[in-house]
Amino acid sequence: MSRLHRDGYLVLPGLLAAGGRRRIRAELAPLLMPAGRDPFSSRHTRQVFGVLHNTRAVDALLDHQYVVALLDRLLLPNFLLSKLDVIERCPGAAARPPHADDDHYPIPRPRPALSVAVTWALDAGTSLLLWPGSHRWPSARRPDEPGVPLTLPPGSCVIILGTLWHGIAALPPAAAPELTITAQYCEPWLRTREAFTLSPGREVARQLSRRVRRMLGYSVHPPDTGLVDGMHPQRLLA
Repeated sequence: MSRLHRDGYLVLPGLLAAGGRRRIRAELAPLLMPAGRDPFSSRHTRQVFGVLHNTRAVDALLDHQYVVALLDRLLLPNFLLSKLDVIERCPGAAARPPHADDDHYPIPRPRPALSVAVTWALDAGTSLLLWPGSHRWPSARRPDEPGVPLTLPPGSCVIILGTLWHGIAALPPAAAPELTITAQYCEPWLRTREAFTLSPGREVARQLSRRVRRMLGYSVHPPDTGLVDGMHPQRLLA
């Protein structure tokens, strides 16, 4: 926790064995949409949309015990899953410019992070650019020098505070494709980026762990945020 608060990010290595990575990639491969639909890239990026609606391949990553142990100390109880991305960057993919994930919430900085992203690397060579300590910057400050490269070992994940400036390095033409899974979590009193109570829907929600269902919004943030017809939304799954 000290390192995470100091740098704004933390790598957890060796959480996914090679066999698990191969299984996840095999299940996701048929779902990757043709390159060009991703708003951040074009023909060099493929993405899975509606992840939870289409596959159970990544369910176990969402409430991995080591990740949740940290999220429980960073966010309020009943925190929510805000967004879930499965992206394959192909050779020649352009760099993604620096950004902070929760800057779309109109609350001035410096402030505590309102969201936390967890990016899982399934392949060797997954490279990020980070500005350590930038999670403490004021609103007006922007990166004015190159970021620090971070290459994630396959099977690892990196936890990134929503206030940390970070980007993605360009993928050289001779490089191998890189598949990553990124789950963004947010405080329970915020609006999520994806409306998970609409999609994947109740039938899929019944297949998920109770903890993940709460992350999707089948929960109540005290005293009464999230009620449905005056009742706890878990009743919808009965």
